[in-house]
Amino acid sequence: MKIDLHSHTYYSDGHLSPKELIDRAHSMQVDVLAITDHDTVQGIDEALAYQKQLKRPLHIVPGVEISTSWHNFDIHVLGLNVDHQDTDFLQQLELQSLERDRRAQQMSDKLEKAGVANVLEDAKALAGVGQLTRAHFARVLVNRQVVKDFDSVFKKYLGKGKRAHVKPKWISIQQAVSWIHQAGGKAVLAHPGHYDMTTKWLKRLVAEFAEAGGDGMEVIHSHLSPERKKLLAELAAAHGLNSSSGSDFHYPNRWTELGKNLALPEQLVPIWHEWAFVNHLMQTDQQHT
Repeated sequence: MKIDLHSHTYYSDGHLSPKELIDRAHSMQVDVLAITDHDTVQGIDEALAYQKQLKRPLHIVPGVEISTSWHNFDIHVLGLNVDHQDTDFLQQLELQSLERDRRAQQMSDKLEKAGVANVLEDAKALAGVGQLTRAHFARVLVNRQVVKDFDSVFKKYLGKGKRAHVKPKWISIQQAVSWIHQAGGKAVLAHPGHYDMTTKWLKRLVAEFAEAGGDGMEVIHSHLSPERKKLLAELAAAHGLNSSSGSDFHYPNRWTELGKNLALPEQLVPIWHEWAFVNHLMQTDQQHT
């Protein structure tokens, strides 16, 4: 059975509509898919409505990826199996959207001073109905051939300390965990193997995430070395965190794919171990094998 608990649509920085994402999940034989756009649950109902029309079963887990600030790092926390229609939760996420808009305006102003005008307008056009992210700014600069690729955008303009970087004012990890729990979900530390920090800082992050009431962490995600996977598994076990896995899928490419290579180490407790729908799917799958 394939479970992928981290994916994006064009409601944040993914390229696919919810319908297109669901179609791709079916083509990859995914059985459980969490849609986790950045600071929004806007695409969930659209995905659920579309899936109802299809014959092949696919359980969609309502989710979100919340941006937080921790010791000058931008840390992402997944909210899995949340009540995506909860009024308080939606109001809280709206605060994140307002912060995105503030940061976007300041980034655009700084880019204009650096000689690159009207980026905000083009970034909004790319984002469409979705949240404005730095990825949209990066796509504008690449499309205009200001720089050659995404990496160059962040190295020259949008990365920490660069000409157009704006420090975001995100909520704390503790607040994110609280929001997620109030919405009935599980709080999971997203892609801990990808943060630009030393192993010492990573260990501190995982420890403080657990202390904040976090439920789990992504032990398996894209582009991890065997050594990194081993370290993450050890940290999850040491701090009593459940394990999760997700592709962090944004668009079709040769590096990431929905449901691919996401099997968890057997000794760890998966974040979905108490989810009745997953247990039912597993029992059904075992009966058919």
